[in-house]
Amino acid sequence: MSMEKHYDLLVIGAGPGGYVAAIRAAQLGKKVAIVEKESPGGTCLNKGCIPTKALTASCQVLRNIKDARRFGINVEDYSIDFPKIMSHKERTVSQLVKGIEFLFKKNKIDVYKGIGKLIDPNTIQVSGAEEQKITGEYVIIATGSEATTFPALNFDGERIITSDEILQLTEIPESLLIVGGGVVGCEFAGIFADLGSKVTVVDIMPRLIPNEDEELSQELERFFKRAKIKVLTDTKIESIEKTVSGIVAKFADGTETEATLALLSLGRRPYTHNLGLEEVGVKLDRGVVIDEYMQTNIPNIYAIGDVTNKVMLAHVASAQALRVVENIFGEKKSMSYEVIPSCIFTHPEIASVGMTEVAARDKGLNPTVGKFFFKGIGKAVTINETNGFAKVVVDKNEVVIGAQIIGPHASDLIHEYALAVENKMTIDAITQTIHAHPTLAEALLEAAEDVHGMAVHK
Repeated sequence: MSMEKHYDLLVIGAGPGGYVAAIRAAQLGKKVAIVEKESPGGTCLNKGCIPTKALTASCQVLRNIKDARRFGINVEDYSIDFPKIMSHKERTVSQLVKGIEFLFKKNKIDVYKGIGKLIDPNTIQVSGAEEQKITGEYVIIATGSEATTFPALNFDGERIITSDEILQLTEIPESLLIVGGGVVGCEFAGIFADLGSKVTVVDIMPRLIPNEDEELSQELERFFKRAKIKVLTDTKIESIEKTVSGIVAKFADGTETEATLALLSLGRRPYTHNLGLEEVGVKLDRGVVIDEYMQTNIPNIYAIGDVTNKVMLAHVASAQALRVVENIFGEKKSMSYEVIPSCIFTHPEIASVGMTEVAARDKGLNPTVGKFFFKGIGKAVTINETNGFAKVVVDKNEVVIGAQIIGPHASDLIHEYALAVENKMTIDAITQTIHAHPTLAEALLEAAEDVHGMAVHK
């Protein structure tokens, strides 16, 4: 076993939490080591946000081709080359992984490839090509999460799969049963319906994306019907079995359905096993327990990202990463989870921030809502993306407390409203800001004007 190396900071996990924390600490002049068992970038870059967005981009090109005639372009012949779509995805991921590896080198961060396990609060044993121990003053646990499966659904990684395996397919399934109508399930439903699969989405909840505003769910369901995606809400699956040609799912009401593949999209669970956390005495409760400074019950050990089971979003992990490094090596500042933009890359896109109208009413905030449809926006008409709307929620003092968008580029547009919610701006801050024409952002201005019933184009 090699000599132990000592660091100011040890980070376990190189996802959007871990790698950002490591780089920020190095920028502050600290000696940093990071341990990662796979490629840097974590689930987000390798098995989540980025690969799915690469597939979504291919589907957007496909939709453009299908709509080309409307724009005066005749495309006589086209075909879907699925292996090439998948290699575009791999290229995208590989380029971004190399980018992180470059940043590690640039910031003189030591990278240990292997599984990291705490032996005591200051020592990590790395099991990789060779066994080695490293020590550090502080430790950040950033091991992320893994896809959830249930025994009755007989996950096998071949016919009954999770989001990890679906990204490795070599051909488009003729039919796809998606169990779970949350963010991931809905994104894959859109992707594979665009590519020609016959898609069915099943969820025990009464509506798709149940954590979002109800109007967004209704609108998304309308678009899914238009895309010939079958939606079965309020439906419980008892079991899924493999057959000769695919799978058969049995529902609680006695009916059943067949498909080529079943995708289990049942959420994710914190990755806490085999890390030595229990042995060292780190408190766990459905994830690593942290305080508002992301500190565990062991004073020199901190945790960020999905493993804390707070908000499982890559950008939350990165925000926690920047804050936790300040907390360890600088001034302590608590972390707030109130204003977090959330984006769903369906077609059309969905984005939200802050409170919904219902949540605001439940809190007794006496909300007013402004709403504007994209079909009234010139830029949306020119690009033939007129589906959906922007909606803004204000309290009785006309302070912006939330917003929801479904429509073209919703994920980019939401940040104007996020800035308003974070900084407790009034609706006037938006209406008095000149918005360029013709842009999609004008929908946000019109929705803001609609709070007073003054939207010009409504």
